[in-house]
Amino acid sequence: MRWLLTLLLPAFLLAATVSAAPAPGRVMKVLPHYLDLKGRHTLSPSLYDRDAYQAQLRLHPEQRSALRFDVLWKAKSATQPKLRVELRGVPKEKFSGQRVLEQPVNPKGWFGTWSAIILSDADCKGLGEVTAWRVTLWDGEQLLGEQRSFLW
Repeated sequence: MRWLLTLLLPAFLLAATVSAAPAPGRVMKVLPHYLDLKGRHTLSPSLYDRDAYQAQLRLHPEQRSALRFDVLWKAKSATQPKLRVELRGVPKEKFSGQRVLEQPVNPKGWFGTWSAIILSDADCKGLGEVTAWRVTLWDGEQLLGEQRSFLW
């Protein structure tokens, strides 16, 4: 009886993984970083230093030049992939509290591709402090994947 269970359990597990259809595309990771006046998001390769420097840039807006979203995405069969970043912020004066950025991208890697989308300093000032974001991957008009911040 035990040998039957040993034989059938791997067969069922293998059948469950083979029958699952692969996703056409997805957004795997999003890293929003403030850039300083020299275009750097960190002063050294250390993750601790990067986080400390990002905290400093968050507290001192006069030291920032832009906001960059580094996006890891994957789309196997996309013909016209593009990334869209939607931002919500605390509106200042007469400016709108929302922005949408789009950028066409090209798949390069087998395991995924990193792409950067930059929100310029002028747009950052009009938007105010960013409170929420959503990054979506599109193939023409078809949504392939998304990732969003906690407050979206």
